[in-house]
Amino acid sequence: MAHPQIQIMKSIFFFDTALGKIAIAEDGQAVTRLFLPGEVPPADASLQKTDLLCEAKEQLDSYLLGGRKAFDLPLDLSGTEFMRAVWQALLAIPYGETRSYKDVAESLNRPRAFRAVGAACRANPLPVFIPCHRVIGRDGSLSGYRGGLQIKRHLLELEGCGRR
Repeated sequence: MAHPQIQIMKSIFFFDTALGKIAIAEDGQAVTRLFLPGEVPPADASLQKTDLLCEAKEQLDSYLLGGRKAFDLPLDLSGTEFMRAVWQALLAIPYGETRSYKDVAESLNRPRAFRAVGAACRANPLPVFIPCHRVIGRDGSLSGYRGGLQIKRHLLELEGCGRR
């Protein structure tokens, strides 16, 4: 059995977006990874533009232009049981709303696991598609985002969240 945190990348392709140059990977069945600007994808991934990657990019572009509020893509949620639970909780946060790390932990009936929620957000292989940008500090502060706080702020402003 493969390690639960390793996504298999059958194909990967690079795209220019409103966020900058990104890469999206898939395994033939689902989108497995989104690399934000500045992240370096593995050199051994097969550079191939597939229908699924083009659909993912099209939906991402529509979202970034304010036309799409949710994604309709097969996503590979490979991770530990706790990570998958956190990512499912993130998918339940409505467009234009935010939750604190503590809110997410409480929604999982693990009120003291807010640091573990933060770790699961950092490990999210599909930022934007799994909206970890909607998770903020309890005081409303923007804390940590793999793509950088500038991208997190941009995504929240796009959704009308701004800063509390």
